[in-house]
Amino acid sequence: MQRVALEIMMKKIFFLLTGILAGFFAKAQNVQIALGPDEIGQNQAWTITVTVNNDRLKSYENFPEIVGFQKRGTSSSSQTNITNGQISSSQSIIMTYVPTKQGIITVPSFKLKVNDQYYTVPGKKVKVGPPVQMQQSDPFRSFFDRDPMTDFFGRNQPTEFVDVKEDALLMLTTNKEEVYVGEGFTTTLSFLVAENNRALLQFHDIGRQLSDILKKMKPGNCWEENFNIENIEGEPIKIGNKNYMQYKIYQATFFPLNSQPVTFPSVGLEMIKFKVARNPSFFGQNRKEDFKTFYSKPKTVRVKELPPHPLRDAVAVGNYKLDERLNQTDLKTGQSISYEFNVYGEGNISAIAKPTLGNTPAFDFYEPNVRQNINREGGRVTGTKNFSYFMIPKEPGSYNLGNYFQWVFFNPKTKKYDTLKSQQTVRVMGESFKNQSIGSNDSGSFYDRINSADNTLKSFPDSRWIKWAIHIFSGLIVSATLFFLLKKR
Repeated sequence: MQRVALEIMMKKIFFLLTGILAGFFAKAQNVQIALGPDEIGQNQAWTITVTVNNDRLKSYENFPEIVGFQKRGTSSSSQTNITNGQISSSQSIIMTYVPTKQGIITVPSFKLKVNDQYYTVPGKKVKVGPPVQMQQSDPFRSFFDRDPMTDFFGRNQPTEFVDVKEDALLMLTTNKEEVYVGEGFTTTLSFLVAENNRALLQFHDIGRQLSDILKKMKPGNCWEENFNIENIEGEPIKIGNKNYMQYKIYQATFFPLNSQPVTFPSVGLEMIKFKVARNPSFFGQNRKEDFKTFYSKPKTVRVKELPPHPLRDAVAVGNYKLDERLNQTDLKTGQSISYEFNVYGEGNISAIAKPTLGNTPAFDFYEPNVRQNINREGGRVTGTKNFSYFMIPKEPGSYNLGNYFQWVFFNPKTKKYDTLKSQQTVRVMGESFKNQSIGSNDSGSFYDRINSADNTLKSFPDSRWIKWAIHIFSGLIVSATLFFLLKKR
């Protein structure tokens, strides 16, 4: 019992020291992580706020998925104060959640990575009640919307709000300026906020806006592979000599279907932008919600035809390799075997067609089973297309499968056509199926007598007496039938 108690005490000490050390490192890094309130209405937002003091917020990740909450998106803010000649600054990133139901929602403990350092955040329970009606007649709201100090001195006047110039933009970028027909290029629509931005901006109604944007933006002459961005989270990037926080709204790889240029028009994204009070006070309303629409610049990607080739209109475009699998190389005639021809690499995986196989008396090839796997990650579309064949060898001998399984594609990096060929060689043993085929087509003994049959023309004997005999027999039957019918009556 003493040993168990000692172990429990040691564990408590360990966790206590861990918490103290975590707090120490958090202070050393000047990182604060604050959770939202314990109770909200169903129509109110709940937040997790990460604040970095006197340092730059370089990176962050792992905002948790919470059952009962849905991520709405992130917003950021920064602040600089000068007090007695001392400059202090802070940067914050705010992940907003909205409740999906009423009741008690458990926020589990989680780890958040900020500036390459992990921080453990204890969980809590949040009570979500009925929707809260925010009315101007609310006495608490009206109290905080005015400055009691100015009321006391009789100088209460409407607060004047001013617009703070933002350093942000909506940008549509492509990773290539010119492509071949069928060659993919990745398009990204991002909202960029500069590191020294002082205006407070926030996303709103992003789902509806994005739906309208894509209706205008998606080109009709391309195959699209959408990266399906579900959570808009910031990522630090550097453009020129300037640092930005990038919020990717939409990303997809497009594969042109013809040589027409791919044109992206200018699109607009409406953001919430807060105006600030010219003379902020402790009790007064110091900011006012407003809206501003940011517009991207139009973009055009040039498309050029593939070089001349007999299969130019049928080949896939990309950087591909071959992975083949054959369960055995020593075969017997009539024995069914499986062979996999796997094309993998970067490109439009959906457009990869099966290899074209010629007719051969040495094998029977059956239609392949097709399976594909597509990965959309890191601005690239990669994957595998698997063709699984069944084949039956019919003639003995040694065969190079590269003579049968070939797949031609165009590599835009080398600007050349290339061919993937099987490197497998099989050895077939056993009797030829040619004689068996002839035997199976044997017409039988009836046709064997054709050559010995007499083929001279002969007249058919007179058969009129047979017809008269049939008529007389039929008349006798009818007469007998009538006789028996009349006798019964």
